[in-house]
Amino acid sequence: MAKNKTNETEIPVLDFINSYVDNAQKKVDSLQLIELMSKWSGFDPKMWGPTIIGFGSYHYKYASGHEGDAPMIGFSPRKAAISLYVFSQTEEQERFLNDFGKFKMGKACIYVKKLSDINIEILEKMCVSTIEYLNEHHECACRN
Repeated sequence: MAKNKTNETEIPVLDFINSYVDNAQKKVDSLQLIELMSKWSGFDPKMWGPTIIGFGSYHYKYASGHEGDAPMIGFSPRKAAISLYVFSQTEEQERFLNDFGKFKMGKACIYVKKLSDINIEILEKMCVSTIEYLNEHHECACRN
């Protein structure tokens, strides 16, 4: 079985932002996301893999036998866009997208150019809803 590449690391989050994010607006947005996601999740930010900033964790196990740990919510300030890892494929979350703002949907994440393009109140609802979903369906750090 292949080993999961996205594991929690000991790299300080601010060191990552200061060395990796070269766009001033993306740096401001990243710091705002850290503040907001910390508040919404109740967890401090941690690096997951080389570029994902995650909050809390949960354990997943697929029918195939593949299992691992992942952040409950998170983001990555990539060059082209900020990748938001906040989406659980539920009817409620699908409705949230209607009022979310300007974004593109990926397979496992939502891409936004900058935070001012989206509705932060809807982002909060998505994050809280995702944490609740993970708590119901997985072994989740949010239970502690």
